Amino acid sequence: MAAKRVTILFDIDGTLINSGGAGAASWRLAFDELYGIPADIGEFTDAGMTDPDVGRKTFEAVMHREPERAEFARLLERRLHYMHETVEDSTSYRVLPGVEDLLPRLLDGGYLLGIVTGNVEAAAHIKLHRARLNRFFSFGGYGSDSSDRGEITRIALKRAALVYGDDIDAKQAIVVGDTPRDVEGAHAAGIECVGVASGHYTVEQLRQANADYAIASLEEPLPV
Repeated sequence: MAAKRVTILFDIDGTLINSGGAGAASWRLAFDELYGIPADIGEFTDAGMTDPDVGRKTFEAVMHREPERAEFARLLERRLHYMHETVEDSTSYRVLPGVEDLLPRLLDGGYLLGIVTGNVEAAAHIKLHRARLNRFFSFGGYGSDSSDRGEITRIALKRAALVYGDDIDAKQAIVVGDTPRDVEGAHAAGIECVGVASGHYTVEQLRQANADYAIASLEEPLPV
């Protein structure tokens, strides 16, 4: 008999919310303030990458060198500083279809809900705060924990066990995300993944990326 699902781990961008470009805008403002270059992360990075990798790859592309540790920490701080503004001011910020109905229903069903994202922890909570979605998630794995999506997912599962008060097997969890990187990270941790075509990828592309399940939006039922 299949193991009973205990915890569901959600990606943020393209899965729960669309920030309307607030993340990219915050990077652009940070680079502009510190280096006079309004860098566009979309030119140098892909959806699903961790924030530190996004920052480093963009830095190397526009500055033609690797960042020193102290200046990279400063860049991350300025990016978070501006993110409070860009998220709040974004006219295209929206919660994606099905999310606001689904999350409370899952909690009522007894599931532990967590985050697994390439965002650093502070950025994740800034993005979720505008829609008051933070209240649904008591733990998570973040881009500030590791640059490896599989390790981020494993960390999220360990934190789920701390909240649950008992071990949680990978078969008792499921990841919900909108990119092939979410699928790769889930499978690296031995967890099944639901691909949601609410971001940059179609249902068919997510199936081709080996998502265990693929749905058009979170208005459709999850396999739990």
